[in-house]
Amino acid sequence: MQEPQLLHEEKVFKDPVHRYVHVREKLIWDLIDSPEFQRLRRVRQLGTSYLTFHGGEHSRFNHSLGVYEIMRRILETFEGRAQLSREEKLLCMCAALLHDVGHGPFSHSFEKVFRFHHEDWTRAIITGETKINQILRQMGDDFPQKVSDVIAKTHDNKLIISLISSQIDADRMDYLLRDAYYTGVNYGNFDIERILRVMRPHEDGVVIKASGMHAVEDYIMSRYQMYWQVYFHPVTRSAEVVLRKIFKRAQELYKEGYPFAIEPKNFLPFFDGKIKLSDYLALDESVVYFYMHQWRMESDQILADLCARFLDRNLLQYVEFNPMQFKIAEEIRQLFRGAGIDTDYYVEVDSTSDLPYDFYRPGKDQERIPIMLLMPNGELTELSRKSEIVESICGKRRFDYKLYYPEDTLNELPVEVAMKIRERLGVVMSDA
Repeated sequence: MQEPQLLHEEKVFKDPVHRYVHVREKLIWDLIDSPEFQRLRRVRQLGTSYLTFHGGEHSRFNHSLGVYEIMRRILETFEGRAQLSREEKLLCMCAALLHDVGHGPFSHSFEKVFRFHHEDWTRAIITGETKINQILRQMGDDFPQKVSDVIAKTHDNKLIISLISSQIDADRMDYLLRDAYYTGVNYGNFDIERILRVMRPHEDGVVIKASGMHAVEDYIMSRYQMYWQVYFHPVTRSAEVVLRKIFKRAQELYKEGYPFAIEPKNFLPFFDGKIKLSDYLALDESVVYFYMHQWRMESDQILADLCARFLDRNLLQYVEFNPMQFKIAEEIRQLFRGAGIDTDYYVEVDSTSDLPYDFYRPGKDQERIPIMLLMPNGELTELSRKSEIVESICGKRRFDYKLYYPEDTLNELPVEVAMKIRERLGVVMSDA
């Protein structure tokens, strides 16, 4: 490996969450300046949440800088405690900075429709023919693959993996604090200074000094609240439903040979399922907005209406839904269909779920590395064995279902039809 160069003078980014982001290594500075990383300025961190929380306009770019800064600070606290080489420290910082570089526009909604995972694109950007790859190779031909392995959680150093991907890592800590700051809520706030002080390196991953247990409890509860109050907010989910339907309709029209007024060139590889890395990198949210503005003027009424709904924030209404009510849901769909409304695009049952904390249990799906406490006698104890708060939520997955429908169209339907739909919706609400 080539010896990493330092900048002649430390560079800093003013940051509202961490006050400053400090950069000393030329490699990190060059990565930030790469086209692939700069693209993250045009991808929102919170997707459609800005339609619910108007301050939530921040980008994947500033989140990635924040994760890097937390990682840099963790490594500082590990000085004298962890036997990490200079290459390994640089590996940690590069993985932290680049962990989200593969996110596409409106990340998760986009992924669901076109059936891919941003993690795969992250690794493709790091190891493919990109400026990021060229920069990383300055440290050695195998260095890009090492960074990719950390992000893929296949690297042989478990400590490094845990710093970027575990139940208490640099990524989670930044997005909770950052998303809380920009959305204006208090749920995501926790004492990061305390957590950084009590983090300790261990061969199997980062552990927490037992005296810091209460700070970790606060962190876990902050995460729980952020998911249900912000990330899973029903208005945000309504916007995601409409967005997914826009992508679905555009793809369906393309496959039917529909003559778009302006050919959606940037989307064609996604519609065909033949996506090259250059195609992926050429698509960001500004491009998606351009096409939505064009599509709202298309002759296809469904595509035009969905785009207008999204752009004008005229979203779908919702009612709480019990999944056992599938018969009532189908009756509602039939009533809408009878009124000439395409329920494939305008009636949707959407579900969310979250597991706030779990510990490793062999044989269980989605096994999670537990948070371990370092006891005064040097032994390690799993967090929920000492924390009654964490034990109370450990392994308990919460589910939430909602039925989305176009409330505004009910006023345009015959009175008797609208009354029947509302009556059925009332049953859904009363039984949810």
